Amino acid sequence: MNASENTAAPLGVALVGCGVIGRTHLRAIEEVDGLELVAVVDVVEGARTGFADDVEARTGIRPAAYASIDDALADPRVAVAAVCTPSGLHIEQGLAALRAGRHVIIEKQLDADLEQLAEIEAEASAAASRGIVASVISQHRLDASTRTLAAAIESGRLGRVTSAIATSPRWRSQEYYDSGDWRGTWELDGGGALMNQGVHTLDLLLALLGTPVEISARTAALAHERIEVEDTMVATIEFASGALAVMHASTAAYPGLPARIQIMGSAGSGVIEDDELVYLSGPDGAEADAAAGAPAAPAAVPGFEARDARQVPEGHIRQYRDVLEAIRTGAQPAVSVGAAAIALVTVRGVYLSATLGRPVRFDDVRAGRYQDIEVRTGR
Repeated sequence: MNASENTAAPLGVALVGCGVIGRTHLRAIEEVDGLELVAVVDVVEGARTGFADDVEARTGIRPAAYASIDDALADPRVAVAAVCTPSGLHIEQGLAALRAGRHVIIEKQLDADLEQLAEIEAEASAAASRGIVASVISQHRLDASTRTLAAAIESGRLGRVTSAIATSPRWRSQEYYDSGDWRGTWELDGGGALMNQGVHTLDLLLALLGTPVEISARTAALAHERIEVEDTMVATIEFASGALAVMHASTAAYPGLPARIQIMGSAGSGVIEDDELVYLSGPDGAEADAAAGAPAAPAAVPGFEARDARQVPEGHIRQYRDVLEAIRTGAQPAVSVGAAAIALVTVRGVYLSATLGRPVRFDDVRAGRYQDIEVRTGR
């Protein structure tokens, strides 16, 4: 596929991975005009056939069901691969799609480790020159709240950004981790509370403050059994601008509290809580109408049962629309593989710092200086 594709016809999507996040992607695909689910992929026969059955029951159209991504990529109807498998398979499957000339959307995180990071960055760059789009889900970068706060920082309204506090205090039951052999493992889950639940909060911190310089962290597994990864982490991060931030993530914060980012500057501050801009002040000390920059509450949509109160994945829908626009116009997607790579290196830096018991430099992590270190979770 390339930039000369027929923009009048819907682009066929193969959804790779028929788990919970696959259902979120399905809702987004169905909501975006110009996309059409034509195939589902899962190594578990019951998962893929059950998923296809559900789609057929609701829409009357049955997608093809494949056991491997290679089988799906051999289907000429597939123009886009949506990778929704465990994190440790993301780069491998993303590379397969790009090398087959397909556009690709990869669910966060980009992968579980850095081993193939340079390879997919190079492949995505080469693919872009051929009109092939690669993007990684970081849907909250496209929220109105994020754009409003980012504009305030860029314009100097907050003065010099000096510090930030980012927290993702979530709850996951023991049953959640026991529901799949891959959950809570370093190999396929890639991490715990930070990698899988707090990563969007971390990603917004990076989107607003830039690239880290140094990371110091501690992790622990305090409320769950039979997991290799952390359910609680804290880190301090120094950014290239000089700003200092505290990052916290947990899946041991019953019953789950709002994710929150506070950005503080010498002339003003802003706060995003659960994707809404709830506070923004300027140099005169006056508060802005924060609600004006917040996204509208999502409406319910018929279909699959939601796991929480958010019936419509508005952020995923926005990102799918952004990718479709990039495919059709030749523009760059809002979230590139390169941007996702910064988040992945930062996560790896947190785990390395916690393992080594000392700060690590972002550039050293990215360069692979610690590639032989096996990360672990402390208590």
